[in-house]
Amino acid sequence: MGRLLADTTPLANTHFRRLWWANIITVIGAQLTVVAVPAQIYAMTGSSAYVGLTGVFGLVPLVVFGLWGGALADVFDRRRILLVTTVGLIATSILFWVQSAAGWGNVWILLGVFALQQAFFAVNQPTRSAVLPRILPAEELPAANSLNMTVMQAGAIAGPLVGGALIPVLGFSLLYLVDAICLLATLWAVIGLPSLVPELSGDQRPKTPGLKSVIDGLGYLRGHPVLLMSFVVDLIAMIFGMPRALFPQMAHESFGGPSDGGIAFALLFIAIPLGAVVGGVLSGWVSRVQRQGRAVVVCIIVWGLSVAVSGGLLFFAHGSALPILPLVVVALMVGGAADMASAAFRQTMLQSAATDDVRGRLQGVFIVIVAGGPRIADVAHGASAAVAGTAVTIAGGGIAVVIGTVLAALAVPAFWRYRASLRPDPNVA
Repeated sequence: MGRLLADTTPLANTHFRRLWWANIITVIGAQLTVVAVPAQIYAMTGSSAYVGLTGVFGLVPLVVFGLWGGALADVFDRRRILLVTTVGLIATSILFWVQSAAGWGNVWILLGVFALQQAFFAVNQPTRSAVLPRILPAEELPAANSLNMTVMQAGAIAGPLVGGALIPVLGFSLLYLVDAICLLATLWAVIGLPSLVPELSGDQRPKTPGLKSVIDGLGYLRGHPVLLMSFVVDLIAMIFGMPRALFPQMAHESFGGPSDGGIAFALLFIAIPLGAVVGGVLSGWVSRVQRQGRAVVVCIIVWGLSVAVSGGLLFFAHGSALPILPLVVVALMVGGAADMASAAFRQTMLQSAATDDVRGRLQGVFIVIVAGGPRIADVAHGASAAVAGTAVTIAGGGIAVVIGTVLAALAVPAFWRYRASLRPDPNVA
């Protein structure tokens, strides 16, 4: 059983342990804000169109500052960057609280604060990820990434449930204040870190964190096809295989739920993150995997098959004696567990195979891919379902993930053959 449960070895490291426990606290607060912002916008305007603007106001700073933040992390002391951005996140949470408590009722102020918060977040996250290889030995990185992702996915489940229940009781302003207070835990953990100036490696480290350094970081991927393919297969998995935009239609048309939510919608919505949490709890095996490239390919294929199965089950949703909804939820949970493992391996490859002077920029690209892929999927799946329906779109998308991943592995055999023991050169077969 000990070999099956999550490997907690990284928690013996004082710095990681503080960051991890602080992350549990701050994820709770952050998810309250994730729920409160769109809810407050809808309460102000009564318009889903305004709520939809959070996608634009969130994605643009996430892309711009995610790439720039990675460049910053390759120039300056990463501890100092984490301090500044954490203080910035606390400040934006306080601004959320002030605008709500004062009753300003201006949706553009709220969206502006949201964009500012996402900018701080976009700089903070690649820096935080680039720190791990400096405070942990390479063999502990898969376990550390699994532990971090388990916390994030658990927050994605608990946050909306708790936030949705507390908004009518406590109101928006108090939830924002709780978020600000929770972030003090991360500030405490960051203060305890040592100085983390990027290590020099040849002429790769930029002198200034400008556009050229971002382009140089992207250029680094051209000479490291294994790292490049870690991004490519993730885009394949998300763009073709992430069906979340169709959950409202699935719940309503296939399972008879109301058009504005209901139990079926809630079950579909939490299935993937719930599977990721279960996968994280049972992730003891990830630390023992050396063939990480092969593991990524297999995990993404499992993700694609799970999505294809969930879409195929929709063909039998009407008039079948089988409990189709629970089967769909289980299929999506399996996919969520596989996606969690894939992400842990890909993150580990980026952290350990890349040299320290480009880790920040590559983590910035990772943040952009993770954020952008599902949003592209939302558009693509929505357009496809309007023509072909949910069952065909989801099943076809899952099959496309499998085919695309196999073709990618065949196109770059070094990715399939990549072994963790061959670090730091990711191109040795």
